[in-house]
This record gives sequence, structure tokens and C-alpha cells, in this order.
Amino acid sequence: MVTESEQEDWISNYRSYFLAWGLPSLALLGTVFLPHPTKTIIWTIALTWMGVACLLNARRCGRRHCYLTGPFFLLMSILGLFHGFQILWLGTSGWILLWVSLIVIGGGLLWYLPEKIWG
Repeated sequence: MVTESEQEDWISNYRSYFLAWGLPSLALLGTVFLPHPTKTIIWTIALTWMGVACLLNARRCGRRHCYLTGPFFLLMSILGLFHGFQILWLGTSGWILLWVSLIVIGGGLLWYLPEKIWG
């Protein structure tokens, strides 16, 4: 039996999941070999999109990890924007640092662990 909160959860619907997180994730992956101005703009838009989607989904269904990943994605969009325009220089490996942070912190600590702990 599907609960009301699961029906409202965008993650449980393939179409809404793809629009909220799949499409921006593909856009992020597509930036690997792009020059910095283009990469910066795509990172900022995609991560802002994902962060807002997480916060809206948290409001809809109450998933705990969405309360964590939403602000994290928004913070990452700001860091990408600042690094891309050299307001905050993260060194020559800055984009790699941002990728690793996105995957390890966002995917591992803020998404996977809360799901394992709280379901």
C-alpha cells in the first residue's frame, strides 16, 4: 500500500524524478570538458534547480535527506559560481574538489546515510 507522502514524493515518480534531478545531473556530467564560463553557468543553474527541487520535495513529502541535500546543492551552486568567476579560488583542481564534494558529501553523507538511518 502506498502512503499519501509516497504519492507526493517526486522521487517515487520517474518523470518528476528525471525532471527534478536526472536532467540537471546529466547537465552537470556534460560540463566535464567545457570551458569555465559555460561550466560555471550550467553548474549554477543545475545545482540551484536540484536544491530547490529538494526543498520543494521535502515540503511535499517530508523526506529527511531532502532537508539536507536542498541547502547543500544551493551552497554548491554558489561555490561553483564563485569558483568559476574566480571570486573564491579553489586552486587549479577546484572543479575536481567540487565534484568530489558533490559526490561524497551530497550523495554519500547527506543522501545515502539519512535514507539508511531514517528510511
